[in-house]
Amino acid sequence: MSGKHHHYDHTMYREILEEIGLSPNEAKIYEALLTLGTASAPEIASQTGVHKRNIYDTLPRLLKKGLIYHIVDTKESKYGLIDPNKLNDLIWEKDSRLKSILPTIQSQYKKNPTREAVYIYKGVEGFKNYLRDILKTGEDVYFIGAKGGWFDKDLQTFIKRFLKEAEKKNIKYHHIFDAEVKKLAPDIVQTLGKPYKFLPPEYSTVGAIDIFGDKIVTFSGLTLKNISDDVTLVVIVNQALADCYRTWFKFIWDHCSDK
Repeated sequence: MSGKHHHYDHTMYREILEEIGLSPNEAKIYEALLTLGTASAPEIASQTGVHKRNIYDTLPRLLKKGLIYHIVDTKESKYGLIDPNKLNDLIWEKDSRLKSILPTIQSQYKKNPTREAVYIYKGVEGFKNYLRDILKTGEDVYFIGAKGGWFDKDLQTFIKRFLKEAEKKNIKYHHIFDAEVKKLAPDIVQTLGKPYKFLPPEYSTVGAIDIFGDKIVTFSGLTLKNISDDVTLVVIVNQALADCYRTWFKFIWDHCSDK
């Protein structure tokens, strides 16, 4: 292959290949063939540091996935990469398989509705679960002590999709922001829009409360435009209590400034 390659982060590429369904050895072989072009199993073993026996075990799996092709040579078998767009098929096939069973899973899930519960979400993935809950509820959201955690850099791909879905469902946001948002991150206010107000500076915290539908979500581990890796979200599911929190929200709202 030509030596003119763009520089790339080997670790990141390998991680992403594993995330879409390749095993660690499959990802290493794939990356090796990207560098070598066509290569034999011993050459791949030398490039990757993976034992030759494991290379021979893994190559058939890559062939089955349609990611590589086999060249039968009189001297030695060699392997090369199929067009990398084939990787898209791995995601498409998983998505199609999930969609085929999702209606049944949803039907079963709805047979056991949760009327009252308390549970905890943790970390960035837990934060995404809370955002999915907002979409599922499909009702307006009321925020106390908001700091723009949605704008954390690790959430941007997810949040763009979330905001589009929320707009389709006509979900409105009622924000009472910490004072820092007004001074240091006016883009948050512009993106999310009215209605909003601000707490006085002396009432800024590292926590927040969100209320939507029958849920109250309390947070710790928040700073401006940032959620910590170990952020904790305590979710309370209780319609009567959620209504109480909305009443308290209104009291705070009526005593806050929108200037």
